[in-house]
Amino acid sequence: MAHSISLAQGRPYLAIPGPSVMPDAVLTAMHRPTPNIYAGELVEMMPGLMEDLKKVARTKHHAAMYIGNGHAGWEAALCNVIMPGDKVLVPATGHFGISWGEMAKALGAEVELIDFGRNSPIQLDRIAEILEADKAHEIKAVLGVHVDTSSSVRNDLAALRAVLDAAGHPALLMADCIASMGCDRFEMDTWGVDIAVTASQKGLMVPPGLAFVFFNDRAAEARARLPRVSRYWDWTQRANGVELFEYHCGTAPTQHLYGLRAALDMIHNEGMEHIWQRHAVLAEAVWAACEAWSQKGSFAINIADRSHRSHAVTALRLQSPQATELRYWVEQNLGLTLGIGLGMAAPGDPARDGFFRLGHMGHVNGHMIMGMLGGIEAGLSALNIERGFGALDAAAAVIGGAV
Repeated sequence: MAHSISLAQGRPYLAIPGPSVMPDAVLTAMHRPTPNIYAGELVEMMPGLMEDLKKVARTKHHAAMYIGNGHAGWEAALCNVIMPGDKVLVPATGHFGISWGEMAKALGAEVELIDFGRNSPIQLDRIAEILEADKAHEIKAVLGVHVDTSSSVRNDLAALRAVLDAAGHPALLMADCIASMGCDRFEMDTWGVDIAVTASQKGLMVPPGLAFVFFNDRAAEARARLPRVSRYWDWTQRANGVELFEYHCGTAPTQHLYGLRAALDMIHNEGMEHIWQRHAVLAEAVWAACEAWSQKGSFAINIADRSHRSHAVTALRLQSPQATELRYWVEQNLGLTLGIGLGMAAPGDPARDGFFRLGHMGHVNGHMIMGMLGGIEAGLSALNIERGFGALDAAAAVIGGAV
């Protein structure tokens, strides 16, 4: 048998937690000459596009679109309801919760950060104590991350709303759904979320470049009370566009809109309930494999409690530097790219090489997940990394039992 041969030829598999795998239908829809932005098909499809976006967020209220990434969505949401000097509460469960709080601070907000670490969800009792102590209602918003992509924690936003209601607190509930929307169940209106932020490059299956902010009437009223909002970030005209440029405060992201139209068609043809079920089964297959590997050696799932694990991303640990070695091996030898560990150790800390993540979001199916897990098994074997066995059998049993 030949040795030291690369098996990375063929279509590569980007199994990172965003940007996610792009469907051929989306890429094909984008591959066209630049359309007219003043009349015709693109102009006519915009109102329906916005309505179909709201169906993904499970809201009947308002939606605004921005040319930008998820961080742009964060800033847009904050700028419409928070003024310098306003107080916001940030219950962080990973890198992205902390980062959203830092953005609020940079905009002049007074930020109360409650860091719950990197491997546990928001502790609702602690939030209840803070809200009940805020008799003057100085806290204007609570910034809750539904799924923190760095730690793969999934927080219970409906329970967070219940805590606000029980305290009789008027603070807005703002939700980062960048990693979760279109993957984990999210019900904006039913759960009482006032503002939800997401972006195009994960569950929505469109290349990076679009951010979306969904907001209800309470949030719109908070916006109306502000003395000023940046013309670019102001969601008022974007959510009530008539002319195409009004949706985008200028030139439309033409090719992205065609890609988004194709992605939304795929999403609604499958149905949100089935999408959530599919992601749940595929996530359980990933967990089954990882739990088998965890029976020996240092391999571990970052979130121990299944009820708090994301269905879109799984954060994992190995003895440093084995995680980085594994990522390099599968990419160079198999064409499989796994996600880096993010926010789990300080820059320059050798411990960073002990973390990695698996993305299982958006345009993924059973054989792709089995292929990803098989590639990891091959890498663990090639690198002689101690682990438990039976991982692929366990994952196959989950998938086989679901269909």
